[in-house]
Amino acid sequence: MAELFAYTDGACSGNPGPGGWGVLMQAKDGEAVVKERELQGGEAETTNNRMELLAAIHALETLSKPSSITIVTDSAYVKNGVTGWIHGWKRNGWKTSNKKPVKNVELWQRLDEAASRHDVIWEWVKGHAGHPENERADELARAGMAPFKTEK
Repeated sequence: MAELFAYTDGACSGNPGPGGWGVLMQAKDGEAVVKERELQGGEAETTNNRMELLAAIHALETLSKPSSITIVTDSAYVKNGVTGWIHGWKRNGWKTSNKKPVKNVELWQRLDEAASRHDVIWEWVKGHAGHPENERADELARAGMAPFKTEK
């Protein structure tokens, strides 16, 4: 039985500014990749954190049936948020510990909903450190951003 992995990344030119997200989905049998799919998209005016969240969301939403998947992100914001902070936010009515509204709440709620249908393992890797799949996800995110970048 193949294991599923999604390598996710977001990119932004300026923060806020034009941004993109990318996902490299792989089904692996041991070390061998048996199936691969690339996803990408972007927005004209966004933030890096929003793009990181959208990459993870799209990775989960693209799965047609409940699955076990490992999501590998270089975003501590996404990893820490989804494995830790989100529990307190939900308890506090989507407010932070200092009673402020959670930033990007609609994306966190969408990620929470998407993740609830799957058995997800979240892993963090250092970005721009030569991790081949993370580098490919970064290329996809930059390609997703490209249509929204305008030369000034």
